[in-house]
Amino acid sequence: MKKNTQLIHAGRSRQWTGSAVNPPLVRASTIVFDTMQELREATKQRGNRVPYYGRRGTQTHFAFQEAMCELEGGVGCALYPCGAAAVSGALLAFLKQGDHLLMVDSVYEPTRALCDKLLAGLGIETTYYDPLIGAGIAALIKPNTRMIFLESPGSLTLEVQDIPAICAVARARQIITVLDNTWASPILCQPFELGVDISIQAATKYIIGHSDVMLGTATATEQYWPQLREHSYLMGYCASADDVYAASRGLRTLGVRLKQHEQNALQVAHWLAQRPEVETVRHPAFADHPGHQQFKRDFSGSNGLFSFVLKQGSQQQVAAFIEGMQHFKMGFSWGGYESLITATFNVQALRRASHWPYSGPLIRLHIGLEDPEDLVADLAAAFTRFHAAG
Repeated sequence: MKKNTQLIHAGRSRQWTGSAVNPPLVRASTIVFDTMQELREATKQRGNRVPYYGRRGTQTHFAFQEAMCELEGGVGCALYPCGAAAVSGALLAFLKQGDHLLMVDSVYEPTRALCDKLLAGLGIETTYYDPLIGAGIAALIKPNTRMIFLESPGSLTLEVQDIPAICAVARARQIITVLDNTWASPILCQPFELGVDISIQAATKYIIGHSDVMLGTATATEQYWPQLREHSYLMGYCASADDVYAASRGLRTLGVRLKQHEQNALQVAHWLAQRPEVETVRHPAFADHPGHQQFKRDFSGSNGLFSFVLKQGSQQQVAAFIEGMQHFKMGFSWGGYESLITATFNVQALRRASHWPYSGPLIRLHIGLEDPEDLVADLAAAFTRFHAAG
């Protein structure tokens, strides 16, 4: 079945929808039973998409979890109040004092902070590795290495990792692999086919698609699902039925939205690549991008998120570039219908194990669903302000 067809039908079995087109919104904390036998049976099946208690989920949650498993290929999906909670939930479900974690050096900054602050305080050691290391990661494995964390592409500098090579090294040593698969959403990359054990999504981004709901998911293989599920429940992770309903609805248009994001972003990225002020454009679909061959092999397309590096520019010039935008708004996150822009002045300061070869400011763009010609005009005006501020 093609992905666009799967997006329409995933999680819409009559078990969840009844006679409606969409799975209905079911809010509940307490679930009531008519007989002791019903209660005993629900207790026995409480981790298997059976109504038991609100924290375990309702039919709204079960339908979305089923859809995520169908789309990504796992056997179970845990829900979290945001993407960062999904990351922490997946790490803490399997790591304990004395364990060693290998973390990709291009990782999302909040995940790095989690490792450096929370995990370190719990006695869990983190070693950062070059995102382009591939099978060479074997040299970094210690006797106590328990997990390898991947994020591909990285959400700031967009390096594409050799996921199958890293997972093969891990599997041979019974090391868990966790991938932050948010950039690809559930449809541009199939993590379990590449050897990943747990796939994380910040559904806040492309799945929701409207910048108004926060939600995280962690989908796992049969081997690791029971432990992830029980840890999630014991830690009290849960998501509201309203938020999950919004995610289910977002799935139905994900394919057409992503295709438009991709087309718009490529048009803007190619325009930027011709600008004399630009040192490089960091877009996985570009032939000179780090990991482009892996991108062509493992991904079925791109999206609206990429970055570019200016040859030079003061903070005053970058402020002039960004602050006068008409269509690009300055703000964190990405994946909504709107275009966003942020700046980073010292990428190397965010690195431990890899060298950043550029000295100019990095501008990250999320290209939304506006007409790309309007976005190009907005950026052209920004370059005019940039020069005037110099």
